[in-house]
Amino acid sequence: MELKKIITLYLNFCLEQKTLSSKTTKAYGTDLTQFAEFSEGTFNKNAIIDYIAHLHKQFKPKTAKRKIAALKAFTHYLMMQEIIGTNPFDKIDTSFREPMVLPKVIPMNIIGKILANAYENFRQCHTDFARKNAIRNIAVLEVLFATGARVSEICTLTPDAVDLTNHTVKIFGKGSRERIIQIENHDVLNALNRYYETFREDITSSGFFFVNKLHHRLTEQSVRSMINNQAASIGYEKHITPHMFRHSFATLLLEEDVDIRYIQKILGHSSISTTQIYTHVSMAKQKQILSDKHPRNKIII
Repeated sequence: MELKKIITLYLNFCLEQKTLSSKTTKAYGTDLTQFAEFSEGTFNKNAIIDYIAHLHKQFKPKTAKRKIAALKAFTHYLMMQEIIGTNPFDKIDTSFREPMVLPKVIPMNIIGKILANAYENFRQCHTDFARKNAIRNIAVLEVLFATGARVSEICTLTPDAVDLTNHTVKIFGKGSRERIIQIENHDVLNALNRYYETFREDITSSGFFFVNKLHHRLTEQSVRSMINNQAASIGYEKHITPHMFRHSFATLLLEEDVDIRYIQKILGHSSISTTQIYTHVSMAKQKQILSDKHPRNKIII
């Protein structure tokens, strides 16, 4: 059977039996199609070795690693379906050292200024349209920082996932993993209650908790644009992304001595090694504190 047809069968398997998200399945499809085109429809050990070498030349380590992982998962499917009898990845060394890229965080004072600006915008609204936009902006910003959720997870929240009575948000993350996050800050709860009362009809009709002016699901790009506008409004020139709220959330919790395994659970990381990147950010902060604030600096000999 032609390799591209087998890839199509595999993608259907991912959607229907593994119940992977359409976004993840689409990414698998892109990665596997690239391999099929590179190998000209060939699937064997030599083709895989050549492809891995190609990936390291063309892509950053993180991207190459993801594409190799997709190919490994596809290989497992081929063996499970008895399309191939042996694993061509056997005795192929796919390990490599990735350069450590520390997650970018937003300074705490800047987060405070962004939130304060959003609330000030609300207080200065003169039209119903502007008021509704300001209410939604506040709710989105508060939830991003209160939960550490990914922007895609925020934008796909359904009404029944947000329990304002019990102060919980149920989030469906990567691999359809579910996690429940408690929200106990009164400002955040007030913002969510005010948003819900304002948008109740749109929420019910759309089937999503966060909605846009067209009464449809709020898009990830809309959130990015809103954050950019908020940052520009306070005169902050560095680029801020929704994901930086997640990084800041995790780093600040770690700096407050929250156990890293709790942070792992809240973020929805399947492996503790993913969460451990934030310990390096925390150490960088410690280095800065000891460099700038250590009392020894005041002793001149």
